[in-house]
Amino acid sequence: MASDPRSKAMRQLSRRMKTTCVRWDLLAPGDRILVAISGGKDSYAMLTLLHDLVPRLPFEVELTAVHLDQVQPGYDGRPLVEWLEARGYRYEVLREDTYSVVMDRLGDGGATYCSLCSRLRRGILYTAAERLGCNKIALGHHREDTLETLLMNLFYAGKMQAMPAVYTTDDGRFQVIRPLLECDEATIRTFAEEQAFPILPCNLCGSQDGLKRQKMKSLLGELEQDHPHLRSVMLNAIRNVCPTHLLDPDVVEAWAERPEHIPAKQEAKATARRAAAEPVAASDGKPRLPLV
Repeated sequence: MASDPRSKAMRQLSRRMKTTCVRWDLLAPGDRILVAISGGKDSYAMLTLLHDLVPRLPFEVELTAVHLDQVQPGYDGRPLVEWLEARGYRYEVLREDTYSVVMDRLGDGGATYCSLCSRLRRGILYTAAERLGCNKIALGHHREDTLETLLMNLFYAGKMQAMPAVYTTDDGRFQVIRPLLECDEATIRTFAEEQAFPILPCNLCGSQDGLKRQKMKSLLGELEQDHPHLRSVMLNAIRNVCPTHLLDPDVVEAWAERPEHIPAKQEAKATARRAAAEPVAASDGKPRLPLV
């Protein structure tokens, strides 16, 4: 058997991403996926790993990288464009002055930029996805992103909510997928350094101090000094929810009223996942992504 030329970090990330794609059916025959690439390490890694995966699939998937020039002061997207062209990736660069909008609305109010900036970017990506005929939009959020979101919602918003691996937009037009959601940031950082991705700085996200997300990141770092596997355990906790032991009546009621055949469905899913190492066809005749 020929040796795998990919680095250890790339093999680890590829394996975890495939597991997430299988578990949540993130990839399907005929998908046309807009891959949002910000110029940060996470989106570079996602695009690279998806392009490595697509030729291995038993069905066709089309990827289009889309980058948004937000007209930030000092912005230079040439390294990103050169990187995309050198690899022959299909791509588009959009230009919308969201920077001025964010600064005009929030610059003097002390509010954080992230929420408004994210909403503006998302709307632009939705418009681009429709124009390009894409049915899915891929975002580069990773394990730490969902854990920090869980803590922020728990501490500041009073709700138990993390980031889903897949969801459908409110208007029903697209599915938003997060292939890297179970990949750890440290391995992504190692992979980015190995690949020498041309990182583009963000003058919005990095320009504010005392952000809640940064506090959550610091908290996780402190706790992990005494518990080295803390982040892995927390990710497992999100996968292993006990609805009967929560205090949301709607959740408890929905769980109590579930059809009796649900346990059988869960066992069937577990069996299917164990068998996912073999690229067999599903009952509907459509091929599914194999785990390798």
